[in-house]
Amino acid sequence: MIEVYTWPTPNGHKVHIMLEECALPYAVIPIDIGAGDQFKPEFLAISPNNKMPAIVDPDGPDGKPISLFESGAILLYLAGKTGRFLPRSVRGKYEALQWLMFQMGGVGPMLGQAHHFRIYAAEKIPYAIERYTNEANRLYGVIDRQLASTDGWIAGKEYTIADMAIWPWLRSHENQGVDLAQYPNVARWFERIGARPAVQRGIKVLADRRRPLLDDKARAALFGQQQYERR
Repeated sequence: MIEVYTWPTPNGHKVHIMLEECALPYAVIPIDIGAGDQFKPEFLAISPNNKMPAIVDPDGPDGKPISLFESGAILLYLAGKTGRFLPRSVRGKYEALQWLMFQMGGVGPMLGQAHHFRIYAAEKIPYAIERYTNEANRLYGVIDRQLASTDGWIAGKEYTIADMAIWPWLRSHENQGVDLAQYPNVARWFERIGARPAVQRGIKVLADRRRPLLDDKARAALFGQQQYERR
């Protein structure tokens, strides 16, 4: 059984959704990022960048256990393990992978910054709020145009790990300063994915543990000096 070290965040949800879509058995080990669990030595041993999610699969590619961090790498690993949700054709595979990289390099970091400066930052900095709100809307525009040219999925005719990677980040569009009605293709795609039973199960993982991360301890763990200590 795959062990999943996670918390109910967009990056965690990506992996929960993939596991549910593939019907893989998994055990959830909560990593409470507001309490500082990500800095514990046992977690750093499998996720040296102190970020969740991470997994341990006792049945790795060579029959030996393997641990992986970085949600995109985990999605690729699970796609390889199951033979699902990544096109088999060479062209289709790379078309999906470019959109996975788009999420890892753009959607996640930029929407994360929009969240930070709009919601979490103790000091409201107009320049930062405007910059990242504008960038969030630009990225939604990119996705909207792409969906207008495909058969309903981000990379073409198939539902892939690229869809799973992007979708959780768009759940908080209002907090990002985005009016989803301005992006009708995104809105239709968003509802289509949200209606999938595996997706609904995936976002419920640890949902009862989620709480506002605004107390001093959580701020120190997420944004303060504790984040930057050498370990």
